Order: sequence, then C-alpha cells, then structure tokens
Amino acid sequence: MLLQACVNGARDVASHPWLSADETVVAQDAAAAVEAGAAEVHVHPKDAAGRDSLDPRDVQRWLGAVRAACPDVAVGVTTGAWAEPDVARRLAAIEAWTELPDYASVNWHESGADEVAALLRRRGIGVEAGIWDASGLEAWRVSPVRGDCLRVLVELPDEAAEVVRAHAEGLIAHVAREEPEASVLLHGEELSAWPALDLAVELGLDTRIGLEDTLLLPDGSDAPSNAALVRAALARGAGA
Repeated sequence: MLLQACVNGARDVASHPWLSADETVVAQDAAAAVEAGAAEVHVHPKDAAGRDSLDPRDVQRWLGAVRAACPDVAVGVTTGAWAEPDVARRLAAIEAWTELPDYASVNWHESGADEVAALLRRRGIGVEAGIWDASGLEAWRVSPVRGDCLRVLVELPDEAAEVVRAHAEGLIAHVAREEPEASVLLHGEELSAWPALDLAVELGLDTRIGLEDTLLLPDGSDAPSNAALVRAALARGAGA
C-alpha cells in the first residue's frame, strides 16, 4: 500500500510553523516526510499571500522547489475550485502550466470536474478523483473520463470516529461496483484522519497523512511536522 504525504493543503499558513507561503520551507518538510517513509507528495501551490493558486508561475515555483528537495518522487497538486471558482479561468490556468505535476486531484462534486480531468489527461497528468459524498460519486459514475483516473480518493469529512467505517465502506463499495480495478486511496480529515488511516491499513488500501488533513498526532498532541505524522502513520501499519 502507498502512503502519500499531503504536506500543506488549503490551511492558513499561520496555523503551523511548516505551513508557509515560502515554497522552500514546505519543500524542506516534504523532503523530511519522504525520508521518513512517504512514497508521494501532494502539495498546494500558494501565491505570495499564502492562498492556494493555480497560476502557472506559482505552480512552476512550488513544483520546482518540491522536486528539487524530493527527487524521483511523484508530486501532485490540487485543482480545487476554491483556488479558482470560475471553470473557464481554472481550465485556462491549467492549460498554461509549464511545469507539470505527476498527478492532480479533481473534486468530482465541483463544477467543471469532467473538463478539468479531461484537460489533465490530455496534458499527460494523472487524475486523482476526489469523492466526498453521494453527489460527487454520482457525477464521477456518469463521467466520460471515469475510467481514465489514476486512482479514486475516498475522502471523509471531519466526522466522529464511530461513523468512519460505514461512510468509507459505502463509498468504496460504490466505487468498486463501477470500476472494480480502480486503485482507492482512503483518507479523512481532522477527527476522521486517524480512524480513516487505520481503516485503510485494515483494508489494504492506499492512504495519506499530513498537515493538510490533521495537525495532531494519534495521541492528540500537536504534530511538530509532516515527517512526524508520516512516522506515526508507519508505526500504525500504513505503508508496511
């Protein structure tokens, strides 16, 4: 199973010392996470103010920094609508990328998901299909590019540990029904982050951990870095 480090996400850069608007700072922590055992890196490029960005200059700068720090490691980015709500401008930004990620996540509950995914595939970029809920699942199910995805991200919201299994297994069963051979990466966020990782280990699925998903170690203490989260995940069996 694969363990991905999701190193920053859309969090406010002030919420943790390693969540920075400086790509070299985040790249340094990403390298430590890879050294700790992460097999891939998922990063959100930022603009100078620390906001998620799809601008080609920001994507080039951030991918360059992470790749320099983490050679020979697959690096992915977000295409989240919060970074550019207008679908036409989102597509234009992606079309203008000069430094291409190995893969990019596409949230299928967002408008323009099919078009974004098709453009990524035309550019040779792998697509992670983000499935959060029933609406996203249905949109992905009828998508003409459904079968072209690198993997499906079954993504759980901030929810209590006791509902994680039922929620995750329901989404996974629907994904398997449509694409039996699809690779699934299961993860949660905040309260569901560690329960989802434990369930992924139990089910033999790919998973991820990082400051995008949680700022806390399994014991509830503050995570000092992405590397510390990766070590904790490996100690619980992920990536074994």
